[in-house]
Amino acid sequence: MKPVQPDDALAAIVGSKALPRTELTKKLWVYIKKNGLQDAKNKRQINADDKLKVVFNGKKAVSMFDMTKLVSSHLVK
Repeated sequence: MKPVQPDDALAAIVGSKALPRTELTKKLWVYIKKNGLQDAKNKRQINADDKLKVVFNGKKAVSMFDMTKLVSSHLVK
């Protein structure tokens, strides 16, 4: 896959190097799991900490499906 470049907000979570979208998604999930941000009752819900709130456009929580769209808006074209 072609590498994508995260913007500054996303780079705070996954790093600033360009990487394939699959790797970016893996790193994002590692961050979510490491920080316990997956909702305990509804596993499809991601609760944002301060870094993720910037990526999620200020939302406190998003579904994992909405997360993909929001992350895409933080890729430098």
